[in-house]
Amino acid sequence: MCGREARGFGFCLRLERSRHPFHRFCSRRCQSIGADLARRSFGMIDKTAREAQAIRDARKDFAEALTALGLMAPFFDRTAAEIDQLIEAAVTGYIASMQAQGARSERDGRVPDDPIPF
Repeated sequence: MCGREARGFGFCLRLERSRHPFHRFCSRRCQSIGADLARRSFGMIDKTAREAQAIRDARKDFAEALTALGLMAPFFDRTAAEIDQLIEAAVTGYIASMQAQGARSERDGRVPDDPIPF
């Protein structure tokens, strides 16, 4: 967080290293700040420029889907950061599921079944 060398303080969201990055910090203070940021952004502290741009680019598709489903009204006055948080949550959940399915199929030697719909 402050730029000093990491010295043994770490954080991984929900201690799931296979799903979330492990971050190292120089002190408890930086660890606390970094952990709070990671919790609010689903494990990620510093998005790359490409990741941030992809999230911004997804806003249009998200708005079109909300409009097509008749759900735009509740989201109309939301901030860009709030919309980005929803997009990040969807992408993170999707990727986590794909990774978990891949790990299961490698372990079991089979393709997982389709998930149960809502």
